[in-house]
Amino acid sequence: MANKLRSKDFKKIGINSNKIISIAMSILKKKNFKKHTIEEKLELIQNVKYTPIDFLGDEFFDVLAREFHEPDETAEVEIELHEEEIELNVFGRPLIKSNAYLQMKQAMKLPIVTGGALMPDSHLGYGLPIGAALATTNEVIPFAIGMDIGCRMSLTIYDVTERFFKMHEHKFKQSILDNTAFGLTNVVNINQEHPFLDRPELNETSFLKKLKGKAAKQLGSSGSGNHFVEWGIVEINDSFDLDILPGRYIGLLAHSGSRGFGASIARHYSDLAKNTSSLPYNMRHLAWLDLNKDEGKEYWLSMNLAGDYAKACHDQIHKNITKSLGLKPVLKVENHHNFAWKEIISGKERIVHRKGSTPASKGAYGVIPGSMTDPGYIVRGKGNEKALHSASHGAGRKYSRKETISKNTKSEMRKDLRSKGVTLLGGALDESPFAYKSLEMVMSFQEELVEKVGKFYPKIVRMDRDK
Repeated sequence: MANKLRSKDFKKIGINSNKIISIAMSILKKKNFKKHTIEEKLELIQNVKYTPIDFLGDEFFDVLAREFHEPDETAEVEIELHEEEIELNVFGRPLIKSNAYLQMKQAMKLPIVTGGALMPDSHLGYGLPIGAALATTNEVIPFAIGMDIGCRMSLTIYDVTERFFKMHEHKFKQSILDNTAFGLTNVVNINQEHPFLDRPELNETSFLKKLKGKAAKQLGSSGSGNHFVEWGIVEINDSFDLDILPGRYIGLLAHSGSRGFGASIARHYSDLAKNTSSLPYNMRHLAWLDLNKDEGKEYWLSMNLAGDYAKACHDQIHKNITKSLGLKPVLKVENHHNFAWKEIISGKERIVHRKGSTPASKGAYGVIPGSMTDPGYIVRGKGNEKALHSASHGAGRKYSRKETISKNTKSEMRKDLRSKGVTLLGGALDESPFAYKSLEMVMSFQEELVEKVGKFYPKIVRMDRDK
């Protein structure tokens, strides 16, 4: 019964047509989707809804895609694309599959684009590849930011010895189990408060008002997929201007975003942009909103609120987990991705979209994680303009979720975890370390983008479901 879909599940993601719901449910009853969770099934349907052109002719989803695919038959004049795409700067081309490269090349033809870059962790995504940076004049592309607005990394460092950590490892483990929640429906069972919930901007639009309850309910929780919370060893090699001495510390690292609050904003404004766009139909998922117009201003306000909400969730995650341990932080390093910023590029203000890429302006600190077993890096940006002041946001997927499951086993994953001394709480096979590229290789292709400050070695990793 846990994986049984109901009509109300589809209505929650904006699908109200009984005919479409019936078609979707009949497809998802096939044995190929038997092991998928409800969240994964709904995500599949959302992907068909937003980019139906990609599923025309698909073995399973062709019929559904045709329901969403409605070619414009009016006399509307389509927006002309650049005959030749704007120059794309690519870092680590040998690590990037052609499908991601070609997806980005297509986006570079948009008439509003002024620059673009692919990071070495790039792989195929929705809208833009994961690991992309795209600059526009004064327009924002909601789908180029994505569904999980303001997804971020946050690392809190504590001046605690490795010996203390090992002596009380069971307490550190329990602190994560008791104070985190993952997935679409799970929430933290702690009475929480945060200044974000009193922000007056939440009353700026009728749409935002409707999301306040959802934001309060999901505060301090994490999404599914590759989102995680983990304890580990932090090794600071060169502190630069950080208020911390070189040495070894204990750190708490989290990766998650703006939950249902951000996803609702993303869906609403992606649909708005797409439905009012004159782009060729196969590119309407990259439709934009003008920041001088009301719709663009509303999205910009809402996007920034989603980013602040993601930070609020991280604040609560770190606060809730460490409260029982009585630890006091000495330093915090954090950064967004899946976001857009107004930045100066080559002397001009641009809107820089970072879909799964880390801000790396000169002097900016960030965290680039590896996998559940491989260490990540604390980095300091070099402000490379060719990369649009960006860097990778992780190692990047080497294999899709389906490929990972077909190529590996749980026993192989457990063996790798044991060999690296990592305890995994939850975590599915599709997030196996074998799914990811070598972060060491990724870092070797971005020496022009960031400098390494330190390392994070995961020791206790908490993720969503185990299947």
